[in-house]
Amino acid sequence: MDMLLAGLFLWAGVHYIPGLMPNVKEKLVATLGGAYRPVFALAIISSILLIVFGWKSTSPEFIYEPLSDASQVTGVLMIICFYLLGAANGPSNAKRFIRHPMLSGVIVWGGAHLLANGDSRSVILFGGMIIWATTEILVINKREGAYEKPEPVPMNKDIIKLLVAIVIYGVVVFAHPYIAGVPVMSL
Repeated sequence: MDMLLAGLFLWAGVHYIPGLMPNVKEKLVATLGGAYRPVFALAIISSILLIVFGWKSTSPEFIYEPLSDASQVTGVLMIICFYLLGAANGPSNAKRFIRHPMLSGVIVWGGAHLLANGDSRSVILFGGMIIWATTEILVINKREGAYEKPEPVPMNKDIIKLLVAIVIYGVVVFAHPYIAGVPVMSL
């Protein structure tokens, strides 16, 4: 459990630096120069490794009973999650309605998994990521001020992103047992 918590705290801490501690970021950039981005990336990769290995090494303890049809609901929510992650990159109409599609996708990902999993490590990981993404949205909104919605883009951009999301979902369903150590019950 300690490794999982350390990974979550490292993930959140590194991401909070630019928004909550801009002076710390400025000092790090001044000190590290061109190495700032690689060091930032290394910290993120380290946090992901801590989360994955912490997850696998933590024995789950039952907290609540997941929804009986959670795998179907989770599947749909995960496609939405992957669409939102893709919508954050490049033009999409989602950005006209959702200011932070990537962070919103993380919230959907966490919520989908909390519907399907009622164990302690799930609550810590997915609940922790929901808390992080929600607070990150608040921090970014405060830093950036009022939201200026982008202009509409052709609908085919969103259709392509949705199709890619469905393909990615299929790949993740296949790879999930190898990544998380837990198979996805059904599509």
